Order: sequence, then C-alpha cells, then structure tokens
Amino acid sequence: MLHPNTLKFLKSLDKNNNREWFEKNKNLYELAKADFNNWVEKIIIEAQKINNDYQQLAVKDCVFRIYRDVRFSKNKLPYKNNMGAQLKKGGKKSPYCGFYIHIEPSTNGSFIAGGFWMPEGDVLKKLRQEVEYNTDDFKKIINDKKFKTLYGSLEEHKLKKAPKGIDPSHPDVELLKYTSYVVSTSIDNSDLTSEKLNKQIIKGLKTIQPFLDFLNTAI
Repeated sequence: MLHPNTLKFLKSLDKNNNREWFEKNKNLYELAKADFNNWVEKIIIEAQKINNDYQQLAVKDCVFRIYRDVRFSKNKLPYKNNMGAQLKKGGKKSPYCGFYIHIEPSTNGSFIAGGFWMPEGDVLKKLRQEVEYNTDDFKKIINDKKFKTLYGSLEEHKLKKAPKGIDPSHPDVELLKYTSYVVSTSIDNSDLTSEKLNKQIIKGLKTIQPFLDFLNTAI
C-alpha cells in the first residue's frame, strides 16, 4: 500500500502548486517520492512474474517526474498533482505500449490503464492494420468476461467516418475508427492505503496483458 502521508502531500501540493511552497516542503516531497518509488519497485517485481517484457525494468525506467514542462503549455503550474509510473518493454520512453499507474488523490482521480493513447499516424496505421488482419483475436481479447468486467470497453477516441483506405462497409469498421486503443479503470482513494492495493494492481496487469501484447505485436 501507499503511505497516507504520500497522499496527504499530493493533496497539499494540489492546493499549493507554487515553487515557494514546494521548496519549503521539499522534505515531504522526498519522503513521498521514496514511498512511491518503493511501492513501484514491489509492483515491478510482481510484474516480472507475468511477462518477460518487464524483466530488465528498474524504478527509474518507469516513474515519471513530478515537475511539469510548461514551455509550450497554457497551464503554467510547475508541478503535477499526481504521481505516475508506466511499465513497458524498454521503459517509459520506448515506442511500445504498456501498463500505466496514476495516483491522484486530490480529485479521487487515480486509475490504471494500458494501450496506445493518441499515437502518431504511422503507429496508428500499424495498429489498425493489426486489428483488421486479426480481428477475431482482438475481439476475443476485448470481449473476454474478466477484461470487460474490469476495464469495460475501449475509450471513445474515434473518427465519425471510416479512416482513409478503409471501406466504410467493412464489417468491423467501428474497430478501425479508433484514434486511440486504450482502456482504463479507476482506483478509489480508500484503496490506495489498503493492503489489497498491490493485488488489485497486479490483477489489473494480468487482465490487460493480452491486450498489450496484441498491440505491441503491431509495433
């Protein structure tokens, strides 16, 4: 589980998102960072039992910085109000898709997710091609009872019309309209400090792994 003080820090940061407050409370950030990193390390160890793609991962390969890049953003708040980590082959900067963990207690906005969110055009083309060529396999994955119970359906990022080069009368055209191939499920704040948290996360990873493997085959 995560320490309650880690969640308390993130909630306080959300209300005091400025450099002056952050510097005064840098010690609290360091404690929260260490707690989160230690927790992620435990998740990585369990993930390595599920899929070989995670064998070479270290915490530094997975955890995202709390500092925001504000150079090209209208939102000039210097810090994120969340902590996040992504487990995938080659680490968080690799071209593959992976399993994402997002901890945001201030808005009860924590969740786990996986897949490709708004990929570049060449990647999206490969994903659609994989879905088109192996539609039955893809349907079997996303219609699996355990998958649907935990993650529901693909998130509705899709075109209104068939993509260029795809016949509008294609029997599975709806699956080819997606501009993202991603699913997610929320984590309640009360679960973040529960002893059941790790089991919940690992269950989420096991359930989503066939989906990730299918998409990564395209890449």
